[in-house]
Amino acid sequence: MKIPGFSHLTLCLGLASVIMTGAADAARAEIKSRSIKMPIVNNIEHPQGVGAKKFAELIEQKSGGKIKVRVYAGGTLGGEQQVASAMQGGTIEVSMMAPAQLVGNFKDFLVLDFPFAFANEREADIVLDGPLGRKLLEPMPARGLVGLVYMEQGYRSITNSKRPITKLEDIQGLKIRTILNPLYIDMLNALGANAVPMPFPELYTALETGTVDGQENPYSTVEASKFDEVQKYFSNTKHIYNSQLLMASKKFWDSLSDEEKKIFEDAAVETRDYQRRVAREMDEKSRETLVKNGMQINDIAPEEIARMREKVKPVVEKYAAQVGEDLTKELYAEIEKARTR
Repeated sequence: MKIPGFSHLTLCLGLASVIMTGAADAARAEIKSRSIKMPIVNNIEHPQGVGAKKFAELIEQKSGGKIKVRVYAGGTLGGEQQVASAMQGGTIEVSMMAPAQLVGNFKDFLVLDFPFAFANEREADIVLDGPLGRKLLEPMPARGLVGLVYMEQGYRSITNSKRPITKLEDIQGLKIRTILNPLYIDMLNALGANAVPMPFPELYTALETGTVDGQENPYSTVEASKFDEVQKYFSNTKHIYNSQLLMASKKFWDSLSDEEKKIFEDAAVETRDYQRRVAREMDEKSRETLVKNGMQINDIAPEEIARMREKVKPVVEKYAAQVGEDLTKELYAEIEKARTR
């Protein structure tokens, strides 16, 4: 028995199927087979490595297996400065590092590292994902890089092999390794330490040989890098909150189709949300592990933190002048909004 309209309906459905298949094929055609490099300085077990691994998985999944990201962990392709330079040249496609590593090219990132600025991770998330965070990414393409999202590194605190830090005076004279960033150097020197800038891949050996007495990083970095083997004391100064910036080489980014760019952007946002959650869980577990391994961990009284904050005020003022009054005011205004949100 012939059903009226059946042939017409079948034809319409068939045409729709052909159109949808054609559109899917066209989209797939815009995704090329690619193998890209993603170096990071931390180990794969570190929150940075967890984020890199998740990003690589999502890129492969969203590209139907066409784009493969190979993660080079542990600084095997060099320190952050080397990697950033290689990305600008187009020989490395993507990476993740603290914005503080990029201030040589993008001085406005200094504002994110003003000591004792963020009271907690929630404030940092709101500010970084908001207008100020996006504004700081805008100048990057002109210098060969494309910022995608901010992830989690955590609060930096001081470890050392000499003594626990319970008051400001305990920092006096300690040789503390820090990153190649003038704000960090000035901050530690203002606190009474002797700041020693050094690439991260060289740090373990420097601690082991006594070239430096200590360093400053979150729990998770200390555990993943096994610094507890060469450091006895971890003091919760929590002087700077560090994010991690996931970014791409501009030369590589310009080679991507719109469909491929969307894959990277969507994967970046998914990775950010996952990595932040996992990083915070890992940080607490890392503290427990360090204690089990024999590291002495101490908190610092609020009044002593206040003394440290007061001591570094001239450093904040110096770098506020460099980034400009408007940007400095914008930072603190956005933090205040986050606190009342």
